[in-house]
Amino acid sequence: MTIAAIRRSALRSLIPPPRLQLSEWIEANIRLPESVSALPGAVRLWPYQRDIADAISDPEVERVTLVKAARLGFTTLLSGAIGAFVVNEPSPILCLLPTESDCRDYIVSDIEPIFAASPALRDTLSADAEEGERNTLTSKRFPGGSLKIVAARAPRNLRRHTCRVLLIDEADAMEAGPEGNPIRLAERRTLSFASRKIICGSTPLLQDTSNVLRSYALSDQRVFEVPCPACGGFTEIQWRHIEWSEGSGVEGAAFRCPHCQALIDERHKAAMVAAGAWRATRPEIKGHAGFKLSALASLLPQAGWSKLAAEFIAAKDDPAELQVFVNTVLAEGWNAPGAEIDDTSLASRAEAFSLNAIPPEVLCVTVGVDCQDDRLEATVCGWTREGGCLVLGHHALWGNFTDETLWLELDELLKTKWKHPHGGLLKVDAAIIDCGDGDHFDVVMNFAAPRIGRRIFAGKGMGGTRPGFQLAKSGNQRAGHRLAIVGVDVLKSVIFDRLARGSAIRFSNSLEPVYFEQLASERRVIRYKRGQPSRRFERIPGRRAEALDALVYAHAARQAVSIIFDQRDDELRNAPPPVPPPVIRSHWMQR
Repeated sequence: MTIAAIRRSALRSLIPPPRLQLSEWIEANIRLPESVSALPGAVRLWPYQRDIADAISDPEVERVTLVKAARLGFTTLLSGAIGAFVVNEPSPILCLLPTESDCRDYIVSDIEPIFAASPALRDTLSADAEEGERNTLTSKRFPGGSLKIVAARAPRNLRRHTCRVLLIDEADAMEAGPEGNPIRLAERRTLSFASRKIICGSTPLLQDTSNVLRSYALSDQRVFEVPCPACGGFTEIQWRHIEWSEGSGVEGAAFRCPHCQALIDERHKAAMVAAGAWRATRPEIKGHAGFKLSALASLLPQAGWSKLAAEFIAAKDDPAELQVFVNTVLAEGWNAPGAEIDDTSLASRAEAFSLNAIPPEVLCVTVGVDCQDDRLEATVCGWTREGGCLVLGHHALWGNFTDETLWLELDELLKTKWKHPHGGLLKVDAAIIDCGDGDHFDVVMNFAAPRIGRRIFAGKGMGGTRPGFQLAKSGNQRAGHRLAIVGVDVLKSVIFDRLARGSAIRFSNSLEPVYFEQLASERRVIRYKRGQPSRRFERIPGRRAEALDALVYAHAARQAVSIIFDQRDDELRNAPPPVPPPVIRSHWMQR
């Protein structure tokens, strides 16, 4: 070989490989193990994922926002983007997730298995310390950069980091804290980089306070449109386009083309999506690509139109379930109806049932108790297998809260059994008593502790986004005491939505007018905290709230118990007849 040939070969080896679009790079290099995907092996992106991936790698695009439904593969796309940045554009990378457990789970369940299964990524996140730094589970170093996974609930973690690439997943699960909105705090960590990249994705939650919907509104607002097989017109598939007839059932769910009115069978869906394209509805916006995609375009088997129609039918009468459908299937924010409750309207809906005349559909009973200095107010609720709530009665037990007689009276109420139309007896399945703060706390805890076997809990209400019922860690309580943490904001939202949208909550005509006045004691408002909107419940001046609080705790108690309704129904129907008490007659009276 001549010197010239050697020179040409050497220079040729210095030519960098051709720059690939992110969609091409992911398909060429990312491998999914069985522990991550139901379809292990090389990644094959769905048609709607390609433009999203390419926008992430486009140097002309600084921000990418994705309003997404579930079942669209955004987490895999996010992991592929991280791998591409690690290999091709090494720099400081920061990934923001809602909680610490989310961070650990993402590293262990996604990042580490995908990097280990992909030859192009294997060993890039070395376990060896570099430049005096130490790798940890959520902080990895690699040549030319680092990857840090940070929880939004600990914004102080953001202070020590700067990054060129910021990836935010499930933005709507992140709430403003004492230091402000964690998303804004994270974005400030990118200010020193001229070529920064910010990727934000989330399933939207509440329309009024959604982080991802606000970000999408500032983007070029792209929608994914598919062609009609009949006329060729392009349309974004929306829920109003999905139809099914009562005769054929949801198995006949199909797409009604808004252009030619043809009814398109689901067997055409794959071809429609393959020929689909993204269209920017605000093309004048540059540098911020926004994508909005519902599950109606997903090609996964569980996202078929018929299956989604069945999910809708199951959820449409329960606002809590309907919100899940709107958020996770339609990728839309939930518009909560009604800022206030109309007590007169609620009272007019009262029905002829009570604790002495329980409707046959009631198969479970819970009690919520509000504690005041001079009384206890207890609401007794019945529950149907469909999730409906019937307020069967409300009791005011008068007496000083330190008086043992008052608590014995409550205990008798919680031990009561009521005749069911099927023949058996219904008892209280679970109860939660508000322990509040101060003196009430110890009294209620001491009452509930020996009755924990009957599912009688002391409960403390907490605001924010949290489960309706959750037992505090036993290590934080004295021996034998278990405190129930009640997500009052979440449960009040459920109650307000159910009251505004139909008869998911029904009322006994034995309830006094004051009960409905107390139930309508709060209004739902939007308040700005450190510049960010948040939904809150505020007391209407001059109104008492005991009935509302007790109903909240009765709802929380329902989440504390698991009922097998078919078994409960059989038990009530096949209960042995009650044995009459023995009659003792005096021999003296018989003389």
